[in-house]
Amino acid sequence: MTNLGSRRAAARRRSFAIWCNRKGSAAIEFAFIAPALLTFLMGTVSYGGYFWMASSLQQIANDAARAAIAGLTDSERQSLAQSTFNAEIGNYSMLSPNLATVNYQGSGQSFAISVSYNAASTPYWAASGILPMPSTTIVRSAAVKLGGY
Repeated sequence: MTNLGSRRAAARRRSFAIWCNRKGSAAIEFAFIAPALLTFLMGTVSYGGYFWMASSLQQIANDAARAAIAGLTDSERQSLAQSTFNAEIGNYSMLSPNLATVNYQGSGQSFAISVSYNAASTPYWAASGILPMPSTTIVRSAAVKLGGY
């Protein structure tokens, strides 16, 4: 009996030593946390890029509308808006002029400039299969009332 009791005690000590061993626990904890952490990081970068692009396009639309005020006719305003857009979009490194369009809509006492951009090919939408992303077409507009108050 003494031999059997000492074997059981030794087995208990070994099993207790296995459960108390902390080697590798940080790696296992990181393996649990890493996917959520990386998804959060990708979402931050992706949505940050989206908001940057939307803000940049809004600024371009505002500047194009501001420049179009000087035109006397709808065609002249449209030309001024397009030339301002062409001059400014090159200042934004991640925006390609080939993926953007400018639309002019005028109606008597007001007009609106809208800028539409197809952002599907930008790196910010690379995580769209993992993260819920907004539409790849970003549309921003600026309206101007003509004729004073």
